[in-house]
Amino acid sequence: MSRRSGILEFAVLGLLREAPMHGYELRKRLNTSLGVFRAFSYGSLYPCLKSLVANGWLIEEPGSSPEDARAASLAGRRAKIVYRLTAEGKEHFEELLAHTGPDAWEDEHFAARFAFFGQTSRDVRMRVLEGRRSRLEERLEKMRASLARTRERLDDYTLELQRHGMESVEREVRWLNELIESERAGRDKRPGPDQ
Repeated sequence: MSRRSGILEFAVLGLLREAPMHGYELRKRLNTSLGVFRAFSYGSLYPCLKSLVANGWLIEEPGSSPEDARAASLAGRRAKIVYRLTAEGKEHFEELLAHTGPDAWEDEHFAARFAFFGQTSRDVRMRVLEGRRSRLEERLEKMRASLARTRERLDDYTLELQRHGMESVEREVRWLNELIESERAGRDKRPGPDQ
């Protein structure tokens, strides 16, 4: 499975965990709620859905009343199919949610993972946040080293673009530091005798 399809699988299972949906609703939620999927098409979504059905993680159900299905048929349209998560699909999503390996820290996968942090345990969130921060700190060091080596050879615009990239990474590292501190503070909060 490619990295992109793995991210799509994760996001589809996560969204269907919230509620059953038909393909158009799923695509809309992927585009609007999870910004990492703005540029994907139905050509990506439907093979993913078919694969998830084949694996037993989703089931397809008629999404409308018999009258609506008959009207769609008379108009030459297919009736909408609603996708619902199975018990096995929920279990598989839980396994994916608990995964904290390096791919969870990469740009696209991190954004999808972060969108489901509300369903993720605090320990897993901490590992993913700390892994992401570490990855970005490594990236920042490489960017600084590259800029130091090539600064004299860059024109003003390229130099400004390099600085902009570094500032973006620095800003995300600060944001991650705040999230990590917030998670730690939440973990350390224990009710006192008065609470």
